Amino acid sequence: MTRERFEELVSDALDEVPQDLAAQMDNVVVFVEDDAPPDDPELLGVYDGIPLTERGAAWAAGAMPDRITIFRNPTLAICETEEDVVEEVRITVVHEIAHHFGIDDDKLHELGWA
Repeated sequence: MTRERFEELVSDALDEVPQDLAAQMDNVVVFVEDDAPPDDPELLGVYDGIPLTERGAAWAAGAMPDRITIFRNPTLAICETEEDVVEEVRITVVHEIAHHFGIDDDKLHELGWA
């Protein structure tokens, strides 16, 4: 799958986020990278930032944006069909957005999203 098509799938997954939830996302950007970090080459996505639940008065409105990165090659490696990629991208995007909202992996497992 081309990078362009994969980026479309990430965009589609973001479009599926309910509007009321998307409106609450604050100062976060989403990137696609081909490869995960060498120390975790099977990683599908990562959230890097300060979750909304941890931002206090000291958190500055001018802070650098939080980053959600979705990794293309590890995702493609575990998927057999485009439909599998669509589903895995959707799950990964939701998972990383959940971290932006302060939901940890334990809670995601409990909810069936990890």
